[in-house]
Amino acid sequence: MNHSALPLRTHDIAVPSFHDTMAEQLQHAPWLFVSAVGHLVLLLLLWLLMPIERAATETAAVAVAPTTIEAAPLPPPPPEPPRVQPDEVQPTVTPDEAPVASDDAAAPANDAADAPAPDAGANIVGLLPVSRTGPVGVPGLPGGRGNGIGRRGGPQPQIDRALTWLVRHQDPDGKWDCDGFMKHDTTGAPCDGAGNAVHDVGVTGLALLALLGDGNTLRSGRYRDQVRAATMWLRAQQQANGCFGPAAASDFVYDHAIAAYAMCEAYGLSAYELLRPVAQRGIDYLQQHRNPYGAWRYQPRDGDNDTSITGWCILALCSGRHFGLTVDGNALQVATTFLESCTSADGHVGYQRAGQPSARKIGDHAQRFPPQRTDALTAVGLFCRVFLGQDPKEHPSMLAAGQRLRRSLPRWDVAAGTIDFYYWYYGTYALFQLGGPAWTEWSKALVPAVVKTQREGGNEHGSWDSIDAWGEDGGRVYSTAILALTLQAHYRYGRLAGR
Repeated sequence: MNHSALPLRTHDIAVPSFHDTMAEQLQHAPWLFVSAVGHLVLLLLLWLLMPIERAATETAAVAVAPTTIEAAPLPPPPPEPPRVQPDEVQPTVTPDEAPVASDDAAAPANDAADAPAPDAGANIVGLLPVSRTGPVGVPGLPGGRGNGIGRRGGPQPQIDRALTWLVRHQDPDGKWDCDGFMKHDTTGAPCDGAGNAVHDVGVTGLALLALLGDGNTLRSGRYRDQVRAATMWLRAQQQANGCFGPAAASDFVYDHAIAAYAMCEAYGLSAYELLRPVAQRGIDYLQQHRNPYGAWRYQPRDGDNDTSITGWCILALCSGRHFGLTVDGNALQVATTFLESCTSADGHVGYQRAGQPSARKIGDHAQRFPPQRTDALTAVGLFCRVFLGQDPKEHPSMLAAGQRLRRSLPRWDVAAGTIDFYYWYYGTYALFQLGGPAWTEWSKALVPAVVKTQREGGNEHGSWDSIDAWGEDGGRVYSTAILALTLQAHYRYGRLAGR
């Protein structure tokens, strides 16, 4: 059989696959693989490089573009608001002339019922607190000597030394420690004159008032840091019901009223709006504490009233009203009625009713400090009635009260029991408002009683010994703060118009 003539069957012969064929071709032509790979790598590099180059070009364009635009100059800062310098504020009475009045200012004792002397510098209606730049929101009022500097440019040494002592004995948290202030006397013999620990709130309020009275606020003044610390400490002591401090003593409302008074002035004189609710709650507590149709005493709404506590409450409420807090006008009207009910025709003001003497503590307190040697409540009633806006010309009993104070001038006499800083404080403020010979004589009496008795040297330098009628309660902090306030009467409040 001729096999060559038979047709070829594919299953009889092994046909190479595609992969075999490609492998065989690649073995014969390795250059083809290398060439393909090389082209792929080259294309990949070109693809990767092209976006970077474009981005760099775009970035460069952005960076260069601003150089062709001229930037506008920044506007100059606004000018600083003008400031009132301390020596631009003129006090009502020159500190270096007070408390000594010139002899030729005195008038005969029978001088036309000793009517108040006019004050050419007074131009206000109502009694207003002053600061370094005058009362907040009421520009141009007289008063305020600014950081201890008077009209003639000289400091009043007694006030400056007292404030220095107070600042040196203030705790870091802002409090004045009534019974432990001497812990700050790290060298030499420590001060004596510890008070009662339950009155920390009250003496801190008094010390704060003394700093505020000299032109310091939370914003300005050489003692602004101390004012801020004291204010913040008092704020931290306020209870949920608005009371400053706990009711730790039977007469705790004294401490609260003084603290509320200080908080109102700290808020108002500093124009520190964050303190408004703190001051308002303090005022609200006093208004809730008041007796229905009456005034104030130790316990809330107990139906009992007394002139002493009512005096501090009136000062607090009037200060709050002046600085725009919400004050019940009826409360002040009823308080005025209460004071008038305690006032005799001869001007004497009683403790709870007309004719009563000043209060004394149980024990020998009345023997050591005979109530007939002081007219403290007459001074309280007189100043508060002036503070409430009553005109002595329209109320003869007020002029009579001024004459009573004139007959019982400040006198530092330990044996006679006449030392009563509380009386001297209120009497000074009341008679400064009345003016006339009564003020002249009182002012001169303050020199031996207060100016000359300030301690010099040692850790007591600038303070006063706490040997008055209430020194056992307030201690040396109380005596120094309230007498510093007493010497500030010449400029702490503006005089009523026509005084």
